[in-house]
Amino acid sequence: MPIIVNLDIMLARRKMRSRELAERIGITEQNVSLLKSGKVRGVRFDTLEKICDVLRCQPGDILEYRPDGAEEPQRLAG
Repeated sequence: MPIIVNLDIMLARRKMRSRELAERIGITEQNVSLLKSGKVRGVRFDTLEKICDVLRCQPGDILEYRPDGAEEPQRLAG
């Protein structure tokens, strides 16, 4: 799928667990897990807004478009 969910990366950068995020944005931990794994067909804008607010990030930090067959971009350490 060309949309990659980088929620696990943002959680790690913020040193936050899925359970804490779920509690703070008002969804179940299971739904956070499904979102992290990319096994959802969509996400509501209000949920995305809450995630960005809690993690202090932009939607593009969480969602990435990568065309099918494209190589994974090189990430800089930091």
